[in-house]
Amino acid sequence: MKSILLCAALAALLPASAMAQDRYAERPPLVVSPDLSAPWVMQLQRAPNGAPIRERAVRRQVAPGARMAVAPAPIIRQRAVVVAPDPVHTAAMAPAAPRDSAPQMDPIFLPQEVAYTGREKPGTIVIDTNAKFLYLVQEGGTARRYGVGVGKEGFSWRGSETITRKAEWPGWTPPAQMIARERAKGKILPAHMPGGPENPLGARALYLGSTLYRIHGTNAPWTIGQAVSSGCIRMRNEDVTDLYERVKVGTRVVVS
Repeated sequence: MKSILLCAALAALLPASAMAQDRYAERPPLVVSPDLSAPWVMQLQRAPNGAPIRERAVRRQVAPGARMAVAPAPIIRQRAVVVAPDPVHTAAMAPAAPRDSAPQMDPIFLPQEVAYTGREKPGTIVIDTNAKFLYLVQEGGTARRYGVGVGKEGFSWRGSETITRKAEWPGWTPPAQMIARERAKGKILPAHMPGGPENPLGARALYLGSTLYRIHGTNAPWTIGQAVSSGCIRMRNEDVTDLYERVKVGTRVVVS
């Protein structure tokens, strides 16, 4: 009887053991999240007397054969940050705005070869202030014609002079009468202005006799073909440079 009961008890235990082995045959993973564990570990490491807490590595004992799954790092979504432009640097980096285009000179005043039937000898400069043309008389009944700016009303003149001096990129010393006249209009002229691209006399100057008049270049080429000067004959810089190379001191100049 005892042997029968013992056999029955063993038979009952065997299925339970098999079930236990089946239940833990595949052990569940152990999930460790650094984001959740770190605060608790820090709280358990209180330093005495308020001393700073130093982090130390926490080792977990995991049974051999157990699988460890680490929770994925949290996804951080980045928002696009719109930064307002810096007006100072934006202006510096932006391309420069185009300048307003200056008035254009009428093409009729560009240099060209024309017929000449006047009485002046070759090599003479003839200036027609009404038509706003300067002629350099040449051999064979021709002349090289340039457009010029002439004296405005009250400042035009007529006569004959000779070139007494030539200068490249001349300095400008306004006469006392001009300084006083412009001051009355509220404009202050310099006592002297060195030669250069901004100088009203431009690239070249041909001085006429002992007068204050000159044939010279300009920093305002769009005024060629107009009566705008204080008596001088102005030309485009490229044109006065061309004329400068063709004439010499002593050349006769006729202004009509």
